[in-house]
Amino acid sequence: NDREYNEKFQYASNCIMTSKYNMLTFLPVNLFEQFQEVANTYFLFLLILQLIPQISSLSWFTTIVPLALVLSITAVKDATDDYFRHRSDNQVNNHQSQVLIRGSLQKERWMNVRVGDIIKLENNQSVVADLLLLSSSEPHGLCYIETAELDGSENTQLTFLLSEDTVSEAVCEVVCEPPNNKLDRFCGTLYWRDKKYPLTNQNMLLRGCVLRNTEACYGLVIFAGPDTKLMQNSGRTKFKRTSIDRLMNTLVLWIFGFLVCMGVILAVGNAVWEKEVGSLFQSYLPWDPPVDNFLFSAFLSFWSYVIILNTVVPISLYVSVEVIRLGHSYFINWDRQMFCSQCNTAAEARTTTLNEELGQVEYVFSDKTGTLTQNIMSFNKCSINGQAYGKGTSREKNTLDFTPFNPLANPDFCFYDEKLLESVKVGDWHSHEYFRLLSLCHTVMSEEKRELVYKAQSPDEGALVKAARNFGFVFRSRTPGTITTTELGRTVTYSLLAILDFNNIRKRMSVIVRNPAGRIRLYCKGADTVLLERLHPCNQELMTITSDHLNVRKPDGLRTLALAYRDVSEEEWEVWSESHRSADKAVDCREDRLAAAYDKIEQDMMLLGATAIEDKLQEGVSETIALLSLANIKVWVLTGDKQETAVNIGYSCKMLTDDMMEVFTISGRTVQSVRQELGRYVPILWSRRPVTHHSDRREQHKQKDMEVEFVSTACACKAVICCRVTPLQKAQVVELIKKHKKAVTLAIGDGANDVSMIKSAHIGVGISGQEGIQAVLASDYSFAQFRFLQRLLLVHGRWSYLRMCRFLCYFFYKNFAFTMVHFWFGFFCGFSAQTVYDQFFITLYNIVYTSLPVLAMGIFDQDVPDHRSLECPKLYEPGQLNLLFNKKEFFICIAQGIYTSVVLFFMPYAVLSNATQSTGVPLADYQTFAATTATALVIVVSVQIALDTGFWTVINHVFVWGSLGLYFTIMLALHSQTLFRIFPKQFHFVGCAQSTLLQPVVWLTIALATAICIVPVLAFRFLKLDLKPQLSDTRQTSSVICLTATRWCHRIRELQEIRRSAAFFYAKY
Repeated sequence: NDREYNEKFQYASNCIMTSKYNMLTFLPVNLFEQFQEVANTYFLFLLILQLIPQISSLSWFTTIVPLALVLSITAVKDATDDYFRHRSDNQVNNHQSQVLIRGSLQKERWMNVRVGDIIKLENNQSVVADLLLLSSSEPHGLCYIETAELDGSENTQLTFLLSEDTVSEAVCEVVCEPPNNKLDRFCGTLYWRDKKYPLTNQNMLLRGCVLRNTEACYGLVIFAGPDTKLMQNSGRTKFKRTSIDRLMNTLVLWIFGFLVCMGVILAVGNAVWEKEVGSLFQSYLPWDPPVDNFLFSAFLSFWSYVIILNTVVPISLYVSVEVIRLGHSYFINWDRQMFCSQCNTAAEARTTTLNEELGQVEYVFSDKTGTLTQNIMSFNKCSINGQAYGKGTSREKNTLDFTPFNPLANPDFCFYDEKLLESVKVGDWHSHEYFRLLSLCHTVMSEEKRELVYKAQSPDEGALVKAARNFGFVFRSRTPGTITTTELGRTVTYSLLAILDFNNIRKRMSVIVRNPAGRIRLYCKGADTVLLERLHPCNQELMTITSDHLNVRKPDGLRTLALAYRDVSEEEWEVWSESHRSADKAVDCREDRLAAAYDKIEQDMMLLGATAIEDKLQEGVSETIALLSLANIKVWVLTGDKQETAVNIGYSCKMLTDDMMEVFTISGRTVQSVRQELGRYVPILWSRRPVTHHSDRREQHKQKDMEVEFVSTACACKAVICCRVTPLQKAQVVELIKKHKKAVTLAIGDGANDVSMIKSAHIGVGISGQEGIQAVLASDYSFAQFRFLQRLLLVHGRWSYLRMCRFLCYFFYKNFAFTMVHFWFGFFCGFSAQTVYDQFFITLYNIVYTSLPVLAMGIFDQDVPDHRSLECPKLYEPGQLNLLFNKKEFFICIAQGIYTSVVLFFMPYAVLSNATQSTGVPLADYQTFAATTATALVIVVSVQIALDTGFWTVINHVFVWGSLGLYFTIMLALHSQTLFRIFPKQFHFVGCAQSTLLQPVVWLTIALATAICIVPVLAFRFLKLDLKPQLSDTRQTSSVICLTATRWCHRIRELQEIRRSAAFFYAKY
């Protein structure tokens, strides 16, 4: 507790920083990130070119204004997101803690806590850093913490090293392992008063835990801030981008290459034309002063055409994309069907950049505790001495009233089988011993003030103790050496001789107690797979019956345990106790020696029965998983729970079903053993397609040579459950799938132990549950219940992907149709970089004339209603296969745009070349041609978007037809005499619109061009719908047929009513 001394070692500060920027770094760092986007760099380059007057045919403001707008919008969004991160960090860093400084307690902010400080924690306070527990205020030195933020567990018991009186005087030294992410392991040594004390994980209070059922305790800060195990498991915040964004970067590079090729072609044409033809005009049309030869003219022409043709990818594309994504995010936030009335929580899109990625998810990685389940356990059924008890599940709401029989019963306990209660009342020995075991064999803590309250290390253990309480065997209190119970109204105190701890290898727990009569008995509960093989041979018949009961329970998703006991003689206890003490004090191989000692006494036990506990799932979990499976979305469960618990939950939520042949378990402890197990199962997997279950808390799958085998085996299975995984291993599993399958992944969880997984996946979803808000703060989307995931993916995700793909296809089409006209015109204007349209049309085309209709389609369009998307999950597959927008679809759009540009240029050129007005004046002038081509272009792209729109709203109609009307209004205004008189140098097309649009031949040309552009598209779509319809097409057709049939039924009923009324009227009169 010497700050001056400890500061020499430069330990990490306890200040937490999850934000990306500060006031000084925001502007440069954010601009650097934004200019990593190829498009932004491309437009910056064009802006620089436009500032050179010798090559620029367009004003510089046409690029800088949209570019500044895009950068500003993105910067504001990033700043807002980072502001909330700063606010969250400040809330955490400014929490108050009590630090022992110079013998007295002083309040310090969390951010000011240092390694070596001694911290006082009080009940229900969060742990400020990774602490070494020094002392506890409890009479017997017990300290309990809730570790839900770390691994989803409820409470864990810890042991202290010093007394409370000596803490302030403690001058000690701790030598320990360096900071790491292993939550279940700690190794170190405490040197105090010339003695050495070995340190294990049982002596540590980890950041993220909460002190429970303990008035106060003192701890020494070992790791602070980023060195704590919680932060070591949190992972780094990654910049997430959608697959469409990555494809867009590639396409922009291709388009830029195409643009360069067009510029080269036109520059070569300029060189040839200037050399062969242009030299003849030098006397009255000389070159500009910098140009002195045809090669330099071609060089300048190249850059001029790069500027003119840059609209193949206008910057308005990126503005529109951000607006559409923002609209999709609001739709998620406003969805009333994703609102949880119980906790008054709505769905929230915490990012606007990943909406369309929701429509392409192939793998969902889910936490179990608090995400799939409510983490609420209920004692459901049991088997005692070969007799099965329990009818139905908790959902049937049939309960037994225990109050008359037991005044200490918990009124919230639900059970229905009067036969079991009668068995206890009549004094059945096996029933009494069964519930006596449940009241003694556990690590639950009790707190009795106004009422008796239990604090359990796990919810299922608490459920068993509550069951024993209601059936008359009430656990009241414990000390390090005793357990006190009330058995059918009589207080009994047992001497606690030994606790044989549970771990994931033993899969069982035992206690050895001495009753008031002096008899020593071992009680054991554990997985049936390990406990039944340790029974005395005389239990064979009972074991067969109990096994049948257990096999019936497992498909219901109930968590089962077998219960057994054995009597221990005094002589055997003395011998075993000595061997246990020596194993406990061993320095080398302590865990192995203890396991051997435990195994020695846990033999020849007598079977009592089995328990079946229901871990209540959240509403709609089974249906959601089934629906996602039909959509070809693979759901993997990654949990820190033991294997049996994970498998039972798999059955409960229908991931594992009875028709699956076998649950394969990969549980080897070395690379070689895991490889052998994988090799044994792979041939069976490909022939029978069973389910696999992977159980591991070790590091073998981090081996590079195991990655491919693990991924190939797991992906061949119908369901995968990874149990005993740490938070960092959850993230590693996600990274494996991202690396080897190249699939879009989604991770969903509710606790701090899920943050690393949420950050690693392409999309992170946080459940606002009982384990804090760490997962929500790190997520991209959040809501209250797992069942909302089906609507997030199958409705909002699919619609967002569909809308974005249709938007991009149309956007590239309309801009190639617009820009390529300049390319064809270059061959007829001497390659002089003259534009076809006037400058105002070029500026307004993407901003005004065509922006709103495509925005309306991108925000509101849908192919089928939301209920159809849920009824037919197969509609989701096009997004997974990336069918709606890919390189092939891109080239089809480009080809259609080029075809349209050919028609729009050559059709007016061919017609107007020989056309005349009614007065005989020729129409073959530049301004008439430009106005005709521009009008035809706007009409064609408006008709095209009308064909592309699948769902019409009032907004769509207003935007499509309103934009068309707005074009004619602005065109007539810009070509008016009024503006020409005010700005004669800016408006050169005076009177052009009025004279052009009054010519019938112009309208005939526009109509003909429109028909030639649109009819082939209609023909192709009708043929495709007839010969190769998509699933969405058939669904649309069935919806229309259903709607038409409904209308006809209503019409027939109306006619029948009219006829009845007429008949009645005729009969009356």
